[in-house]
Amino acid sequence: MIKFAGTFVLMAIPLVSMSGAAAQTMTPISITLTNYAFTPSALNMKSGVTYQMHLINNGSKDHNFSAPEFFAASKVAPEDQAKVEKGLVSLERAQSLDIVVTPDRPGTYAVECTHFMHKMMGMHGSIVVQ
Repeated sequence: MIKFAGTFVLMAIPLVSMSGAAAQTMTPISITLTNYAFTPSALNMKSGVTYQMHLINNGSKDHNFSAPEFFAASKVAPEDQAKVEKGLVSLERAQSLDIVVTPDRPGTYAVECTHFMHKMMGMHGSIVVQ
């Protein structure tokens, strides 16, 4: 993050992962889970681009990131597939984790926390893949 004229500007810096013999460029995205919101609540991605999703639970209780249609329409890196169970990623309080994902199909996908009443209290959002 860079401070420019009194405001902060978030800069996306490509990451390089050495997976197999070839290097792969990834775009980082951080998603913070709190009581009761996702920040940001709307994500914009491009089909065919690989992202490193960094999920951080800053809430006072367990939360999850449920996006089954999005994960079904994306390729999840083999080493991260066990973190996504039926389209849902669970995070305990104060836990963070990374998932490398490449969206395959354009569309708008719903995201929510499936814990009791969390969606109703505002813990929902969307992923738009272009």
